[in-house]
Amino acid sequence: MTVHGSFPGTRPRRLRTTPAMRRMVAETRLHPADLILPAFVREGISEPVPISAMPGVVQHTRDTLRKAAVEALEAGVAGIMLFGVPEDAKKDAIGTAGTDPDGILQVAIRDVRAEVGDDLVIMSDLCLDEYTDHGHCGVLDEHGRVDNDATLERYAEMAQVQADAGVHVVGPSGMMDGQVGVVRDALDQTGHEDVSILAYTAKYSSAFYGPFREAVGSSLQGDRKTYQQDPANLRESLRELALDLEEGADMVMVKPAGPYLDILAKVAESVDVPVAAYQISGEYAMVEAAAEKGWIDRDRAVLETLTGIKRAGASMILTYWATEVGQGLNARR
Repeated sequence: MTVHGSFPGTRPRRLRTTPAMRRMVAETRLHPADLILPAFVREGISEPVPISAMPGVVQHTRDTLRKAAVEALEAGVAGIMLFGVPEDAKKDAIGTAGTDPDGILQVAIRDVRAEVGDDLVIMSDLCLDEYTDHGHCGVLDEHGRVDNDATLERYAEMAQVQADAGVHVVGPSGMMDGQVGVVRDALDQTGHEDVSILAYTAKYSSAFYGPFREAVGSSLQGDRKTYQQDPANLRESLRELALDLEEGADMVMVKPAGPYLDILAKVAESVDVPVAAYQISGEYAMVEAAAEKGWIDRDRAVLETLTGIKRAGASMILTYWATEVGQGLNARR
């Protein structure tokens, strides 16, 4: 550093002097098209049901889901990720409602596709946990363990019915070995070569999923540590990444986002496909709870978390604030 007398000659603060200056030299910029809105649609309700652990987020009716999709589109959000919540009476050991062409998720896909067409990327969660009475992401064997290969057969069926309903992207999220390859084959063999796969490549067994369990009415018994990744591991995620790409993933994802920015950065440095990160329910709930207490500036905290995720390498961010943030970014332009 050049020093003139006892004062610094190089002053990085010159580039921080005004909002306009800071905006001009910003290295990372959020855009509404970076964002994807996760949304829940629940069977058998006539009004939206608030999710107590996620203030501002609801389980939608079919009608309010359509409206939410239009709002996201108008805000410039890139896509919507749909999760179905069936009636409890329709849950069973193999998640039959997940492959019923008239199941709530497939109906919701058709609803949203009819409302927004191809103007919004419609994504669907491809997993059994919402539909099983035991709450696991797959079929259980006689010992109560998740049977990987029997589950893959169910995922193949799910891929077909979701694609038949009109989805643009499926997101196999169960962390079964070989799931991307099986889903790709199922789509291709049923004439759905154009349907993309967003691979849940690094999905960790996280403590931050708690509010999501309420959102989908989870019946989970036990935990998912035998198939979701150990939070202690990094190299394992890179192995999963290589397998997903070999099996035909079009996009890859790290979930959760905030606690795993190091994983996200490694994945983003390693691939030439789009990289998504899911800012999950617990991340959302912590900010909202702290803001409600008056401990943090909510709006600044929301943008800071999303900017950090993008700075780490995400080209797409799934966030429950997608529409709100998209609207705010548009207002600033």
